[in-house]
Amino acid sequence: MPKIPASCKKVGKINLNHMDPVTVKKFETKSHETPDEIRQPDKTKVEIVRLEGFTIGRLNMKPGWRWSQCIKPVVHTDSCQLSHVGYAVSGTLTVRMNDGTQKTIKGGESYTIPPGHDAWVEGSEDFVGIEVLSADQFAKT
Repeated sequence: MPKIPASCKKVGKINLNHMDPVTVKKFETKSHETPDEIRQPDKTKVEIVRLEGFTIGRLNMKPGWRWSQCIKPVVHTDSCQLSHVGYAVSGTLTVRMNDGTQKTIKGGESYTIPPGHDAWVEGSEDFVGIEVLSADQFAKT
């Protein structure tokens, strides 16, 4: 468990600059072709691979995919409440925050998305992304 300075505890915030670095103790590889878990809501395929202390997900969303139509019925929230950190392998995904802010993520781009958003696939190509933060919970019943 990382040490949290007393000053951070008092205000209820964690200062990441004062945390111990993450270390990996096991040399390991796994393929998303043989994942540990697969989730398949409508127009969605989430392939989960678990490595020592980390969960990585390959997300594949089909054309016509929209979070509010395909994932909302599974998780029962008005908008996505997960934080995302990932890399877009291919395709195009548009994300609209609850406050109306909107950005489009294209293949080859890395991204961060805070909680409180809807998203949809643009065009006729699947969106494929690698998620390193929210994969353990995304589209989970």
